[in-house]
Amino acid sequence: MKPGAVNPLGALAERLGDTIGKDGFAFVHADAMRALLDRCGSLADWSSFVASWDDLGMDTYMADGGRYRKRRHAAYAVSTTEIVRKPPQPHYQSRDYNALNGGIERWFAPVLPEIGAGPSMTTILRFCQGLFDGLAGASTWHVETHQFRIEARPGQLGRPTPEGMHRDGVDYVLVLLIGRRNIASGETSVHDLSGLHLGHFTLTEPFDAALVDDARVMHGVTAVEPLQPDTPGFRDVLVVTFRHEPPAP
Repeated sequence: MKPGAVNPLGALAERLGDTIGKDGFAFVHADAMRALLDRCGSLADWSSFVASWDDLGMDTYMADGGRYRKRRHAAYAVSTTEIVRKPPQPHYQSRDYNALNGGIERWFAPVLPEIGAGPSMTTILRFCQGLFDGLAGASTWHVETHQFRIEARPGQLGRPTPEGMHRDGVDYVLVLLIGRRNIASGETSVHDLSGLHLGHFTLTEPFDAALVDDARVMHGVTAVEPLQPDTPGFRDVLVVTFRHEPPAP
């Protein structure tokens, strides 16, 4: 937290902000994350929110030739006063941040309107805005949301971060576990910019979350494989990135 700042989301969020400010990242257990979200709004559509991961489009931009990643994408402008969904736009990362798939505009299937404007997504965005405003000061943020499903089948590992240990080229990142089925591994590691290992954890329960100060640390996730080889497995996450929006000229 910025010196003297009091997070409007309460003491739990203030401690979380202090952890991110000190370490550059934080792992939040599901029960604590659910409590934080409950302070920010409603999760009344959570069941349909989760079910929407069954209707994602294939990511056809995988330079490794993989067919294991499905996703949807949406962009928003978020401030203390409003959350406005932006018109469809491509996701772009330079090769400095994504050596595998960067350097091109990537167009993905949009997050469904009822999901993107529903109470769960709105609550998640409002939580992030409150937390990141507490860390960096109130701002208008350019926000991108990514629904990811990483699939694992016999003979086909699923790679949540095929680009390896990386930064996303934004200010802050939330990775929220939606669910996982019949998979092993998927361990998240966090390193500083020199490559020094800072910590590791595995998102295992719905609402488990990782929060990252993207300017200060790199992160990566190990591949997942099916526990029962005759049954497909998957890892579903929502990734939300916040980047300061430059003021209009």
